[in-house]
Amino acid sequence: MNILITGGAGFIGSHTYVVLKENGFNPIIVDNFSNSTIHVIQNLETICQSPVVYYQLDVNDPKTYNQVFKEHKIDGVIHFAASKAVGESVENPLKYYKNNVASTILLLEKMQEHNIKNLVFSSSCTVYGQPAELPVTEKSPVQVAISPYGNTKQMCEEIIADTTQASNDLKAISLRYFNPIGAHKSALIGELPLGPPANLIPFLTQSVAGLRGPLQVFGTDYPTLDGSAVRDYIHVCDLAEAHVKALQHLIDQKDTASYYDFFNIGTGDGTSVLQIIHAFEKTTGEKVNYELKPRRSGDITAVYAAIGKSKDVLGWQSKRSLEESLKDAWAWQKALL
Repeated sequence: MNILITGGAGFIGSHTYVVLKENGFNPIIVDNFSNSTIHVIQNLETICQSPVVYYQLDVNDPKTYNQVFKEHKIDGVIHFAASKAVGESVENPLKYYKNNVASTILLLEKMQEHNIKNLVFSSSCTVYGQPAELPVTEKSPVQVAISPYGNTKQMCEEIIADTTQASNDLKAISLRYFNPIGAHKSALIGELPLGPPANLIPFLTQSVAGLRGPLQVFGTDYPTLDGSAVRDYIHVCDLAEAHVKALQHLIDQKDTASYYDFFNIGTGDGTSVLQIIHAFEKTTGEKVNYELKPRRSGDITAVYAAIGKSKDVLGWQSKRSLEESLKDAWAWQKALL
């Protein structure tokens, strides 16, 4: 089966490409390489020992889908392509509404036009905002978004849900994932932000590697165990496997006219920023130089997942430890030096 991966050269997309191949699917990548490089394609070919079919195109351009859907019979789409930095979204909201929301609407239109029935959407735990209770379950209320980035994920989920309800045969799943970290065991693919990292782990590894100054820890007065913010950090390979489980679940819905559901994808454990730093030091033997800074706009205190639904319905749960995630992230960083 041919599966289109938008943003397939990105961090999560590239790892999902590998898992799709391992499970007998034929993934096809569309990416404009705004937050990745062509070397990712070459490294995917090395990992998978086969050529990668890819298009360097923009998901906001209707001609992109006209070309890809004409040249390939697509059986499903995994939609990763989006801008994803919370801080940047606060500073430049229009970029996020265009790249994230408008591209999703266009994709749905083109899927309907070409009779493509299966969609896995890359959502985020940011749809929950600052939850009233932890861990967050899928029944937890969606809060008013704290950032434009979070709002785009809420809006896209609503658009997809409304579209499936109005459709006779569209099947879609939104995966609300928490904080992906780590890298492939080969150290050939991993998180490669162009410019200053927006996420904790690449900033940490680049700092330790001497490529940046001290790691900045934003917020020391949160009502948490050590005053730093708490997140649910999941290995990117576990996350990639969740996408394939979700895709297979959609394909299995043979007797359903249309279908929509959403799932938390995390480990179920909350870890603070300072705990991450100490775990990294213990796991790698490297010293982390860090500075304590005030809170950032758009950040929440704590969020981590309840994962019972994804386990029961999708047959998925995370397998890799925090220590393994940090070890793989550091191996990937060292391979870049």
